[in-house]
Amino acid sequence: MLKKVYWSSIALCFIVITSCTSEMRQQLQPVPTAFGPRNQLVIVADTDIWESAVGDSVRYYFSSAYLLLPQPEPIYDLLHYTPEQLNALEQRKQLRSYLFLADLNNEDSPSTKLTKSILGEEKINRIKEDPEVARSTVGIDRWAKGQLLVFIHDLGEKNLANQVVSSFPAIKKRIDKANEPRIDASIYVNGQNNIIQTDMADFARIRMRIPKQFFVAVNKDNTFWIRRETPVSSSNIMIYKMPYSSQSQLTRENLKFIQDSLGRKLVSSEIEGTYMQINDVGLPMLTQVVDLNGNYALEARGIWEIVNDYMGGAFVSYLTVNPKSNDLLFINGFVHAPGEEKREFMQDLEYIIHTIEFL
Repeated sequence: MLKKVYWSSIALCFIVITSCTSEMRQQLQPVPTAFGPRNQLVIVADTDIWESAVGDSVRYYFSSAYLLLPQPEPIYDLLHYTPEQLNALEQRKQLRSYLFLADLNNEDSPSTKLTKSILGEEKINRIKEDPEVARSTVGIDRWAKGQLLVFIHDLGEKNLANQVVSSFPAIKKRIDKANEPRIDASIYVNGQNNIIQTDMADFARIRMRIPKQFFVAVNKDNTFWIRRETPVSSSNIMIYKMPYSSQSQLTRENLKFIQDSLGRKLVSSEIEGTYMQINDVGLPMLTQVVDLNGNYALEARGIWEIVNDYMGGAFVSYLTVNPKSNDLLFINGFVHAPGEEKREFMQDLEYIIHTIEFL
């Protein structure tokens, strides 16, 4: 009898130790870091959902044109997987940003089952029972570090399509925020240019985080222009300051006047008689009021061209007031990259400009 108890105790200990060792091994395994292009969005949905009005709504909003570029480029590059395709390859679970779509009326749907397995039965039941419960959910780092998972779920395809439309602004903001660390790491991979940052502070009592590769092209007559040149692109930030007198200076017309005046004075090609100006005939110049790192600013987006030459590109400009110096500041970011996609170049310039601080 004692012998049986003894051996059964040993067996029990072996099972417990083996189980603990297995659990510890899983815990000690390194968690992968999410990878993939910065503007890629993985859509996880059943084929019939992706090919329905729900998928049409996703494509219409999430792959709409990035504002404003000479040739259309989407906000996000969409990649579709069914739940079965997602589970078929482990690397597909290690990408950066996901959007899951689930019609909760369809209990047999793989998308619904996957959503339920991640969010839990209780969450799904609350959604079904209470119309006030949010129809979108956000999660992070499920299968890899630096990962964003967004779920849109509702009862019926029509309601699901409506949720895609109504949720788009908030989801876009969340995705863009999640992309910022990758953009930051890419821009400042070689560090910051402390000399330019000091010169900029002396010039306009502002600080921006300027990447190492930029150099000063102009620093005179109330104008500060920095550039980064590569074999395929020219990225530029131009700052102009003047005394601020009234809110009437913060207008679309004044922004355009300042930008065109600087373009005529400073920017040309190798052909005599050429100069830069805004081209708002082929495409409109769009303006809106924005928050520029906590400060009021008028933002303009559009296309520039070189008059009397075949050159052009995209720009984003801001009119704002330095509350410390009472200067009106015009800040213009523009890119020349013939034959290249320009979305990421413009994202980089916007990111740099939005690091502005007033000293």
